[in-house]
Amino acid sequence: MKSTGTTALTLSAEIRGRFDEFSRSQKDVGQYIVDHLDEASFHTAEELARRANTSSSTVVRFAQALGFEGFPELQASARDEYRRIREGDGGALDIPNPPLFPIDQTESESALAADHVNVEETARKLDRSEVEATIELISRAERTICCGTDQMGFFASYLRHLLMLLDLRCEVVASPSQEGLSRLGRIDEKTVLVGFSAGRPHPLVVRAMKLARNRRAATIAIADATLSEVAKLGDHKLFYSSNSPAYVRSHVALLSIVQAVAYGVYALDEPAYADRIKAFKLK
Repeated sequence: MKSTGTTALTLSAEIRGRFDEFSRSQKDVGQYIVDHLDEASFHTAEELARRANTSSSTVVRFAQALGFEGFPELQASARDEYRRIREGDGGALDIPNPPLFPIDQTESESALAADHVNVEETARKLDRSEVEATIELISRAERTICCGTDQMGFFASYLRHLLMLLDLRCEVVASPSQEGLSRLGRIDEKTVLVGFSAGRPHPLVVRAMKLARNRRAATIAIADATLSEVAKLGDHKLFYSSNSPAYVRSHVALLSIVQAVAYGVYALDEPAYADRIKAFKLK
C-alpha cells in the first residue's frame, strides 16, 4: 500500500477528510463505506458496488484514490477499524446495534448476517404507498394471478396459498404449460397480475406482464432489481434485497414481503377473514 494518511487515520476519518476530492460515483462508495463499515469489511468489491449503486471498477479506483494498491488493502483497513470499534480501548465497546457474529464469521454466519441485512434494507426502502396500493388491489380483485418460474414459482404458490386461506380467488402460472397459458389467456381488466422476478426475469413473466397491461389489467411487480423489465411493466412495484455470499440469491426478504402483503389484506377486515380461515380449515 502506498504511504498515505490512511496509516495514521482511520479509514472513515480519511474518507471524511478527503470527501470533496472524489468524483460523484466515488463519493457514493465512500459514503456507503462510512455508513456500513461492517459490510465493507466482508463484502467483495462487486457486492459493495452493487449496494452503492455503482460499478466494481469504481470501487477499485476509489481504493486507489485513497492510496491503497487495490480493494483488498482497503478492506483490510476497514476490518481493522471495525475490530477496534468493537473491542474499544479497554475491552468490549457498548454500541447500540452490536454485530450479530464475530468479525471472523463462518460461511453459515455470513449467510445469516446477509439475510438479516436484506430484511432490514428491504423494510427501509419499501414505499408504503406502493404496499398499500398492492394490498387494496388484491383485496378487491375478482381474480389474482401470481406468475413466477423456477424459484419464484414457490413464492407465487405461497402467495396463492395465503390468499386462498382468505377465500380470495387466486391462480398460479409457474410454467408455459397449456394450463398456465390458458390462465393467462383469461386475463381481463378485472384481473390483478403479480409478477415475481429475481435477477433477469423469465420471458414468460415478461410476456404475462405485457399481456396484462395490453388488456388493462392491474400489474404488480415484486422484484430485486429496479431496472428489471418486470419492474418497468408493473403499475405498482415492491422491491426486495437479495444479496448473499452464497451461490444463490437470498429470498428471505421476498418471503417477508409476501407474508406482509397477505397480512395486510387480512387486516382490512380481520373478523370476516378470520371466519373464512376457520371455514377453509374445516373443509
